[in-house]
Amino acid sequence: MFELWMTLIPVLIADVVNPVLFAFLVYAAGTNRPVVNSCGVLLGHTLAYYVAGVVIAIGIESISNRLSNPQQIDYIIGMVIGLILLWVGFLSWKTEKTEQAEESCTLTPMSAVGLGAIVNFMGLPFALPYFAALDQILKADLTPLTSLAVLAGYNVLYALPFALVPILTATSGEKSQIILRKINDWLVRISNFLMPILLVLVGLALIVDSMIYFVTGYEMF
Repeated sequence: MFELWMTLIPVLIADVVNPVLFAFLVYAAGTNRPVVNSCGVLLGHTLAYYVAGVVIAIGIESISNRLSNPQQIDYIIGMVIGLILLWVGFLSWKTEKTEQAEESCTLTPMSAVGLGAIVNFMGLPFALPYFAALDQILKADLTPLTSLAVLAGYNVLYALPFALVPILTATSGEKSQIILRKINDWLVRISNFLMPILLVLVGLALIVDSMIYFVTGYEMF
């Protein structure tokens, strides 16, 4: 289990650098119910992320069970994800990141949860590391319950940094808007530089891991 988390943590770091989610959290923090709505967006995003992970994992396992060597298919999937990450990482240097959502003053808690779920799907390709995390969890050959628990833990850790928005809003009130906008601007700038690097590094790690397995029959991670 320790070895699994040692491989998941670097992937999690790449996954957390998500300017899309943070921008919408800042947007929610500027509405009529800043704390409730920002919590709603984060809750909706986290739940959608977890459910999507479970559905994807079940789909991958269904494919694996139909093949004679389920261990090998995990590495094939890992290599494909790695190549996609390299491609997206390269393209990320040439494309502009999503801008902050426009201001609005009305948002209900229920619509905030729905918005968070929608943002989850808008966040691609930033969510690509999540596929790498799912692949690592499946390769660990855990029990179904343990796999779900690890995936839940991953999602909780993912959500923790973004919880800064409702916490700061609750403690600082309107003053938090200035701070949040500065953090958002910094995150957009840093993601322009850091996101491509992280995507490429995770992609290379998956490809190397797959190649070592295909050549030697042993896994690196």
